[in-house]
Amino acid sequence: MSREEIKKENGSELENQEAVQTDAEECTEKNQPSDGEKGSEQTESDQEEESAPEPEKKGFFKKKKDPRDEKIEELTDRFKRTMAEFDNYRKRTEKEKSAMYEVGAKDVIEKILPVVDNFERGLASIPDDAKGTPFADGMEKIYKQFVKILEDMDVKPIEAVGKEFDPNFHNAVMHIEDENLGENIVAAELQKGYTYRDSVVRHSMVQVAN
Repeated sequence: MSREEIKKENGSELENQEAVQTDAEECTEKNQPSDGEKGSEQTESDQEEESAPEPEKKGFFKKKKDPRDEKIEELTDRFKRTMAEFDNYRKRTEKEKSAMYEVGAKDVIEKILPVVDNFERGLASIPDDAKGTPFADGMEKIYKQFVKILEDMDVKPIEAVGKEFDPNFHNAVMHIEDENLGENIVAAELQKGYTYRDSVVRHSMVQVAN
C-alpha cells in the first residue's frame, strides 16, 4: 500500500472519530437542563422545604430559669416582707404612743380632780349672805374654768344618783333601806367620778339603796 493510501485511510478515521465526538457532545447538551430550568427546579424545591411543617421539638426538661430573674424575685420578696414588718412596727408604735399619752393624761387628771373637789366643797359651804360677793364669784369662775378645761380634754363626770348601781363605774361604800327607791339604785353620791375617753379615771363613791 502506498503512502498516499495510508494517509487517506488515517484521515478518514480521524474524521469519523471527530463526527462521533460531535454527536456525543450534542446529545449531552440536549439532555442537560438549561440555567432557567435549573433555577425553577431549585425554587420549587426551596418552596417545598419552606412549606413543610417543622417537626415539633419535644423538650423532656424544663427551661432553666435565668439567675437574674431569680435574684429579682428574691429581692422583691424581701422588699415586701420588709415593708410589711415596717407597717406592723408603725402601727404598734402608734398604739404604744397613744397608750402612753393616755396613761400620762390620766395621771395628770387624777391629780387635778382633788382640786376640783375642793372647789365644789368650798362653793357648797358659802353661806347665803356671802353669795354674790367678789370672793364667791371669783371662786365660782375659777371652778368653771377648771370644768371647761376638763371638758376640752374629753373628761366627763359619771352619772350616779338615781341610776342603777354599776360596778364598772360606781364604788359602793354605804347601803341604806329606802322604800321610795328600787333595788340597787344609787341613793347618794359621796364623791364624783370621772371618765377620760370612755375609760374610768376615778369611780364614783356612792350610797346604794336596798
